[in-house]
Amino acid sequence: MELFAARNIVKRYANHTALDDVSISISQQSVFGLLGPNGAGKTSLIRIMNQITGPDSGELFFAGEKLNQQHISQIGYLPEERGLYKKMEVGEHALYLAQLKGMKRPEAMKKLKVWFEKFEMTSWWKKKVEELSKGMQQKVQFIVTVLHEPRLLILDEPFSGFDPINANIIKNELLRLKANGSTVLLSTHNMASVEELCDEIALLNRSKKIIEGSVSAIRKSFRTNTYEVEFRGNLLGFTNALWAGAQLLEQEQVEDVCKVKVKLLANTTTNDLLQAVMRVSEVQGLREIVPTMNDIFIAKVNE
Repeated sequence: MELFAARNIVKRYANHTALDDVSISISQQSVFGLLGPNGAGKTSLIRIMNQITGPDSGELFFAGEKLNQQHISQIGYLPEERGLYKKMEVGEHALYLAQLKGMKRPEAMKKLKVWFEKFEMTSWWKKKVEELSKGMQQKVQFIVTVLHEPRLLILDEPFSGFDPINANIIKNELLRLKANGSTVLLSTHNMASVEELCDEIALLNRSKKIIEGSVSAIRKSFRTNTYEVEFRGNLLGFTNALWAGAQLLEQEQVEDVCKVKVKLLANTTTNDLLQAVMRVSEVQGLREIVPTMNDIFIAKVNE
């Protein structure tokens, strides 16, 4: 079921086209990755989704309705540019931001205490924002973004500045929020996080959408019929056994164990490959090499 949709969005700034007929569809209770190099149009689309700016043409829908001001309370937005008032106390600042999102002070206080305990931040409550590290400030902003339990979370580079431990904490929270019914739009350059978290992605480049779909389907569509084979035996004998059915791309040998990368040609199958090489070697492992999202990102952008 679709929670959010953008249809044929166009956005221009003077002589620059930031978005050129871009459409995306975000399924309910999913993590959607919005990817692209710097200047691709991601931030322009996110600002339009948050109604900070409007499109020059195109339409946006939230839960089947045309996007309007009433939907703001159902969206949580963590921008890439962090912004907290440095002289305010952390707890009071979090309460202030929660009330801006429409929460009553007692309700906000109750939920903030739960989150501060979960993130081991209780001792920060009375500290000034300026006393906190960048990562600590980001924790505060993340909490305020999710505190009012929005249906759609829009997170722009949420892992920037976090050490691996805290980045993992945020990832686990995103998966928990998804399991509890939230939908997440994640804009990031961290392709490992995309593969770990995202169900679907859209890749923008030069203001246009060039790929959209499920991560698994996209990775499969970029398969190159390439395999890694690990074996014991003579490398020359293995190579000769391949004959015309496969191309040897890379090779590595440590003592009597060889690891090679081969590309199957024409109608050659993995069974054909194994039958050919098992006569001259002891095969210990066979693994298909499927391009990573990072490989796909680089390849498509370079096109």
